[in-house]
Amino acid sequence: MWVEYAHNTLVSSSTGLTPFEASLGYTPPLFPQEEKNILVPSIREHVARCKKVWTEAREALERAAGTSKRTADKRRVDAPDYRVNQRVWLSTKDVHLKDLPRKMAPRFIGPYPIDKIISPTAVKLKLPPSMRIHPTFHVSQIKPVNTSKLCPPPEPPPPPILVDKQPAYLVSRILDARRRGRGFQFLVDWEGYGPEDRSWIPGSFILNPTLISDFFRDHPEKRTLRSSRDDR
Repeated sequence: MWVEYAHNTLVSSSTGLTPFEASLGYTPPLFPQEEKNILVPSIREHVARCKKVWTEAREALERAAGTSKRTADKRRVDAPDYRVNQRVWLSTKDVHLKDLPRKMAPRFIGPYPIDKIISPTAVKLKLPPSMRIHPTFHVSQIKPVNTSKLCPPPEPPPPPILVDKQPAYLVSRILDARRRGRGFQFLVDWEGYGPEDRSWIPGSFILNPTLISDFFRDHPEKRTLRSSRDDR
């Protein structure tokens, strides 16, 4: 009860009113002995006061919404004018990549050509059949491949291979190892990606087990690493 009362008497930054004032038109007393000091208004006065409170609350909310919209509009950047067959990068935020944790996935994959302009805010891409996802995306999920004679685009990373009909990425080499629970995690370089994309992954994500055996052969001391749990 105390928590609920405290919540309902907290003034909203948007309306300047408490939930009690916005819904009831007044703040009810917390203790019975406080009721004697309250003048009971007539029904007409109470309804008029409620209407006034609700009107003021709505106007305050509309002002707050307008302020939020203006702030968002200042930060919003217009999307480029895309065209059919233009190549774009696709964000992996909403794309599932097999055997690759979300935090370890590259931020963009592709590039892929635009198949159709659905609307100013949506495009359809020509995706490989192996991806098995709907090819229509909001323009916030893509970015153009910028090209110029002075600054040619970098070579795109190699496309994923198919494992159980799902895209997967190859590890080029193992750089380090650490204990996690009963197993190991490995710091790896990905085939076709730079040092900025290095990440720690469990051994089950490494498709070539020879990489693991070769790493431990060259770094036998890593096999005796203690788990972080053992140090607690």
